[in-house]
Amino acid sequence: MGPHKDIVGMWKEAAQKYNLPFGITEHLGATFSWYGVNKGCDKEGPYAGVPYDGNDPEYEDLYLPNREHYDPNNIDKVDPWYTKNPWWHERWFNVIKEVIDLYKPDLLYSDGPLPFGDGSYEAGLNIVAHLYNTSAANHNGINQAVYNQKDRRQEIYSVGILDIERSQEPDIKPEPWQTDTCVGNWFYDVRAIYKKPGHIIEMLVDIVSKNGNLLLNIPQKPDGTLDDECMYALKELAKWNKICANGIYGTHPFRISGEGTAKVFISGFKEDEVQWTSSDFRFTQKDNTLYAFQMRWPDDNRAVIKSLMPNERVKSVKLLGVGNVPFEQPFGTLVVNLPDRKPTEYVNCLAVELE
Repeated sequence: MGPHKDIVGMWKEAAQKYNLPFGITEHLGATFSWYGVNKGCDKEGPYAGVPYDGNDPEYEDLYLPNREHYDPNNIDKVDPWYTKNPWWHERWFNVIKEVIDLYKPDLLYSDGPLPFGDGSYEAGLNIVAHLYNTSAANHNGINQAVYNQKDRRQEIYSVGILDIERSQEPDIKPEPWQTDTCVGNWFYDVRAIYKKPGHIIEMLVDIVSKNGNLLLNIPQKPDGTLDDECMYALKELAKWNKICANGIYGTHPFRISGEGTAKVFISGFKEDEVQWTSSDFRFTQKDNTLYAFQMRWPDDNRAVIKSLMPNERVKSVKLLGVGNVPFEQPFGTLVVNLPDRKPTEYVNCLAVELE
């Protein structure tokens, strides 16, 4: 159909070429109920009252037998998210199973809770089991696949990684979790106002300090290329990553996520920039090294960290991108003298080696 290309297969081939994990999102689960509007018609204009093609039995394979989800008095109503129709549960399972069998993704993401909820989790649970078993069969018996879902309920939470769209957690969560967001809109929009590189980096640091992962969407233009703003953001992220990657990759949360008074505002889909100060830090840890991200460069070229315990004695301090920097630890407070030159215009990171 459409472009007469195996687009998913081409993406997988590109990911493998660069030794990247390959992920697939599925938005099919909610389609049956959300797509009910195709049983309606325009309320005004030249085609008012003319039934949409979804009413024609000849096209039912495309538009689905979902008339129970069309409410002519409330066409914007999307309730429930997932249908209780058992025919759709089986159809969804067969389609997603085929996707897993064909492409063997490293990550499968459902845009919603685990299908189908309300006691009808069988299809969803079986798909996740098939994803994990398929991965194990291809990796010497060890599952390496990840399933993402948007469901905090404890009885189902453990089947995959919690995903929070355009928001995040207020503090460290014991289990890994994920934020998914985009530099602009989910699809290419020439009018979109993009997040600036510094905003993206600050989000990444804050999320990782809380045991989270950032899934960042970069929208493509209709011809498949990226516009100049996206390329600029990616290049800036790459430059920052060359300096500060050690504080991100392979790390786990420290005893606390950070210190300072500034916090991310968590409410729905808000992702406003935070007014960080040089007193705000976010922490990660790897072995005996504490990584302290100073969210703003201090005017006095000093970093002051007050959160260390009496038994957390500092052996050395490096400013990533520069090297060793002088420090002192009077009464437990770590005071670091920073150079005049900052290695990156964005968030800078101290590698604090503990005894």
